[in-house]
Amino acid sequence: MFTAARSNSTLGSGFAVLELIYHSTVRSIRKSHGNAIMGLMMNMMQTVVLLAGFYVMYDILGMRRNSIRGDFVIYIMTGIFIFMTHTKALGAVAGAEGPTSAMMKHSPMNTAISIASAALGALYIQVLSISLVLFVYDVTWAPVEIQNWPGVFGMLILAWFTGVAVGTVIVAAKPWSPSVVGVLQAVYSRANMIASGKMFVANALSAKMLHIFDWNPLFHIIDQARGFAFINYNPHYSNILYPFLVGLTILMIGLMGEFYTRQHASLSWGAKR
Repeated sequence: MFTAARSNSTLGSGFAVLELIYHSTVRSIRKSHGNAIMGLMMNMMQTVVLLAGFYVMYDILGMRRNSIRGDFVIYIMTGIFIFMTHTKALGAVAGAEGPTSAMMKHSPMNTAISIASAALGALYIQVLSISLVLFVYDVTWAPVEIQNWPGVFGMLILAWFTGVAVGTVIVAAKPWSPSVVGVLQAVYSRANMIASGKMFVANALSAKMLHIFDWNPLFHIIDQARGFAFINYNPHYSNILYPFLVGLTILMIGLMGEFYTRQHASLSWGAKR
């Protein structure tokens, strides 16, 4: 008498899962801050502070001459926006509720829905924050001129996808050793401040320097995004296929690891978190 009615059809089950993902996404967005407007403003302020910091650093170090000919602020934005989208997606998915969470006791909730909702919530916040920052810049500073908007947005989605993939691996590994995985996550995020290549373009690097950075999918994504954003920059040493294949491989590893972890979940793991 207290059992919720469920559809037995494939279409009905699909819509039920989508509805659950939607509600879980809303919950994950509201979880970071009780006031949705304040949460969005805080995320925008993080972006603006990072942009201002890099702008001042470029100006002081005299690195502006090494950038692409065009709007210098757009050059910085392409790197910062994609870097933050990747990092925020990684952090959101890594912090998603695992198999021992109290939410998993409420059927049909499961870890796949938790991961999907955390990922979509991070994407929603980032796209909204980026849109507002670009709008304010366009109105108050200078017109935003992007050569290929769909291409740049595609690179943003690819950065989000690779962040979700790495976050899924962290979700799978964290219950086994939370402290070690937490340190590795922090090291990865800090290393990407430099290794992502948002401070320079691949075409300006020597062959020796290029080999130091070209392992990183985010380096390829940011370089390709600048190729789409600027009409006079054609990236020769990066490509789109590499980060997509790396992200897909990492995601499959993460999903297999998460499945194995879920099968061996223990309520005592909750005390480790």
